[in-house]
Amino acid sequence: MQEAELNNAQFIVRKVAVLGAGVMGAQIAAHLVNANIETLLFELPADGEDANANVTKAIEKLKKLEPSPLSVKTKAAFIQPANYDHHLEKLADCDVVIEAIAERIDLKRALYEKVAPYLGAQTIFASNTSGLSINKLAQAFPDTLRHRFCGIHFFNPPRYMHLVELIPCTYSDAEMLDHLEAFLVTYLGKGVIRAKDTPNFIANRIGVFSLLATMYHGSAFGLGFDEVDALTGTLIGRPKSATFRTADVVGLDTLAHVINTMRDTLPDDDWHAFFAAPDWLQRLIDEGALGQKTKRGVYHKAGHEIQVLDLKTNAYRVAKGEVDEDIKYQLKYCRPSEKMAVLRNHSHPQAQFLWSIHRDLFHYCAVQLESIADNARDVDLAIRWGFGWEHGPFEIWQSAGWKQIATWINEDIAAGKSMRDKPLPAWVMEVGERDVPAVHTPQGSFAPASKALHRRSTLPVYQRQLFPDRLLGEEAVYGETIFESDAVRMWHTGDRIAILSFKSKMHTIGKDVLEGISEAIREAEKNWRAMVIWQTEPPFSAGANLKQATERPKQPQTEGSALPPPSKPSTFDRFFKQFKKSAQSAVLKAARELDLADKLMARQLAEVEAMIHQFQQISQSLRYSMIPTVAAVDGLALGGGCEFVMHCDRAVATMETYIGLVEAGVGLLPAGGGCKEFALRSAQQALDGDPFPGLKKYYQTIAMADLAKSGEQGKELGFLRPSDTIIMNRFELLHVAKLQALALAEAGYRPPLRSSAIPVAGNTGIATIKSTLVNMREGEFISEHDNLIGEKIAYVMCGGDLTPGSHVDEDWFLELERAAFMELLATEKTQARIEHTLRTGKPLRN
Repeated sequence: MQEAELNNAQFIVRKVAVLGAGVMGAQIAAHLVNANIETLLFELPADGEDANANVTKAIEKLKKLEPSPLSVKTKAAFIQPANYDHHLEKLADCDVVIEAIAERIDLKRALYEKVAPYLGAQTIFASNTSGLSINKLAQAFPDTLRHRFCGIHFFNPPRYMHLVELIPCTYSDAEMLDHLEAFLVTYLGKGVIRAKDTPNFIANRIGVFSLLATMYHGSAFGLGFDEVDALTGTLIGRPKSATFRTADVVGLDTLAHVINTMRDTLPDDDWHAFFAAPDWLQRLIDEGALGQKTKRGVYHKAGHEIQVLDLKTNAYRVAKGEVDEDIKYQLKYCRPSEKMAVLRNHSHPQAQFLWSIHRDLFHYCAVQLESIADNARDVDLAIRWGFGWEHGPFEIWQSAGWKQIATWINEDIAAGKSMRDKPLPAWVMEVGERDVPAVHTPQGSFAPASKALHRRSTLPVYQRQLFPDRLLGEEAVYGETIFESDAVRMWHTGDRIAILSFKSKMHTIGKDVLEGISEAIREAEKNWRAMVIWQTEPPFSAGANLKQATERPKQPQTEGSALPPPSKPSTFDRFFKQFKKSAQSAVLKAARELDLADKLMARQLAEVEAMIHQFQQISQSLRYSMIPTVAAVDGLALGGGCEFVMHCDRAVATMETYIGLVEAGVGLLPAGGGCKEFALRSAQQALDGDPFPGLKKYYQTIAMADLAKSGEQGKELGFLRPSDTIIMNRFELLHVAKLQALALAEAGYRPPLRSSAIPVAGNTGIATIKSTLVNMREGEFISEHDNLIGEKIAYVMCGGDLTPGSHVDEDWFLELERAAFMELLATEKTQARIEHTLRTGKPLRN
C-alpha cells in the first residue's frame, strides 16, 4: 500500500489500553467500555497468587462509586485486567494507549521505557496529565516513536466532564492528532481543546488561578467560606458547589498538589507570589481532613447539620452562607454591564469581593492568553467544559462592556487595588475597533498572536455538530420555520426532515404543546418525509404540565448586553442535582412543574381528564403516523416526556439521558400510554404466550418510579428499545437523529399494524402482585397509600379483572390508565403528596 493510501485510511480504534488503575485511570477505562471499546487496564502486579488483584480491586470499586463512572454496572466486566509483568505483549494490538499513573515525571519516564518496545507500529501513546510538560515527557520515548506521542487531559469525573485537553509535543504528527481528536469527540463524547505545552495547560491554569484569587479576596474582605460559596455559585453562573465545596469534592490534598505544581513550574508568572496553599489548607491536610473522601474538610456533616470551618475560632459552626439582599437582587436582575458597575461602586464587602475576583480574573486571562491558548474561544470553552461555568471569562467581560471593563481594570491597576500591577496587553484596547469588533464574533474569536479572528476547527468530525456549543457573539439560527405557536416551533434545515422543538419551561407538556404536536404530525404527513423531536436546549422534557395558562412572557434582551443561554446545564450542577440525589428526588424536582394543586383546589378534574385523554391520543399519533417519528433525547425525559419517547418509532439518546416513568413518586401512575406500552411490550416478548414474566420487571420499574441514569440503563429498564441508538456526544444528537429518520423513510416506512389481540396477565397477575404488596405492607416497607398505588398500577398493566390470556386492544389499556389516574388524583393522600412536593420539594410518605 502506498504512503498516500495509508494517510487516507480510515482511523479505527478497536482496542485501548489504560496504564494505571488509580482514580483517573480506572474511570477512564470505565468510560471507554461505556463507549463499547475493548479496554485493557494495567497496574503493578500484586503479591500472591492473583497478579491482577490490584486491577480487580480497582474495577470492583468502580461499581460502588456515585455518581457512577459506568453507564451500567455490568460494563465493569468488560474491563480486562492486566499487569506490567505478564501482559505487556498485549499492547501491540492496541490502537491507543493512555498512561494515567501518578503525576511524577520520573515515574512516567520509567514506565515509558518499560512499555515502548511492546507498542504496535501504529499505536498512539498519550499521557494523561493535568499539567506536566509534554515535551519533557516525550524525551523518554525513542526517537522513532515520538511522532505518535502527545498529552491528553481528562477532567474528573471522566464520564461526566465534557472537556479533554489535547496537547501536542514538538514531534507529534498532525494527522495523528486529528485522528485522536475525532475519536475523542464522537466515540467518547468529549469537547476537545488543543492546548499549548505550558504548565497546567488552559483550564487548570485559569481555573486554579480563579480559585486562588477567590481565596485571597475572600480573606481580604473578611468573608467566611460559606459566604464565599454563596456568592460564587449559581448566583454568578458557576456550579452549585461554588469554591470551597468544590475543593472538598476534588480533595484538599489534590488541590494543594495542583497549587504547588503552579508554584514550582511557573516561577516567572507575574502572579507567582499568590501560588501558595494557605496555612489553613495545609493544616487541614496535616490533620487528615481532605474533604469529601474523608468526610471532613472545609465542610463536614454533624448529624443532619452542615457545618463549615470558621477561621476566626478555628472550629466548625453551622453553615449559613447569607448574601446581602440588594446584591442578590442586582446579580439576578441587572444586565451584565449594570451588574459590574454596581459591584465596583457598591460599598458592601460582598460586592467589592465579587468585583475584585472578576477584575483579577479578566486581568490574568488577558495577560496569559497568547502564551497558553490559540484564541479566546479555547479559554472560554475550556473553563465552561472543565469547571462547569455557564460562561467563560472573556464572554463575561465582553457582555459587561469590553472597553468600560478594560478602563476600570487599568484604573484599579494604577490605584494599586489589583493583585498585580502588570499592565494589560496592548491588544485589549484594540478590541472593539473596526478590524476586531469583539473578542467573540460570528466570524471567529480573537487570537492575540495574529491579532485576527480565528474560526472554529474545520475537521470533518465537527460537521456532525449542526449546532455546536455557542459562545457570546455567535448566532444560533435554528433553520427555517415551518410553523410556530407560543408552545412549539416546527422547522427544517433545508432537507425533507421536519424538526419539532418545545418552547415551554423545562419543555413540559401542557395542552398547548399537545395541540402543537398534533398540528406538527398533520403537517409532517402532508409535506415531510419524517419528523424529529429535538429541543434546542436540554432537557428533552420534564413531563406533563397540566397548567392551562400560556407560557410566561419572556424578558426582552438588549442587543449585545446579555449572554446567550448555556447550551447545557453546568456539568457540576448536574453532578449535584442528578447523581447525588436519589431517583426519588429527581422525580420530585420534575414534579414541581406539575401545576396540579390549583386544578385540584378548583376541582377541575374533568378538564384534567380531558387533557389526559388528549395526551394518550397524541402518544398514539406518534406511533401510528404515516411518517417515521424519531425522539432525540438528552438530559431529563420524565413521565410524559418518557412516554413520548416510548411511542416514537425510534429514539436516539445521549449517554447522559435520565429517563423514567416517575409518576408513582407523587402518588399517580403513567397515563399517557406508559402502562399500556409496557403491557404491550411484555406481550410481544412473551415466549409462551404468557406476558406476566416480562410484566413483573416492568411493573416494578413503574411502581418504584425507577429513573435510568444513563441511556444504556434506559435500555435495561425498558424505556428505550434494543433498536434505539445511544450516542456519546450531545452535540451530534440532531445529526444522528435526522439520519435515523431518513433511513426509516428511505426504507419505505409504514406504521405498525394495530393489534386487537394483546394477551393480558389478568386477574391471576393482579393477585400475584397484590400478595407481594401485602407482604411489603405487613413488613412496613410501604404505606397504605403506596399499597393502593401499587394495586392500581397492577390492575392497569395486567389488563384488569379478566381471565389470563384474554385478548384486548390498546384502547382497553388506555381507558384503564385514564380511569386509574383519575381515581388516584381524587384521593386526599395523593393530593397531599402533590401539594407537599410543590411546596417543599420533598417527598411525603402518607
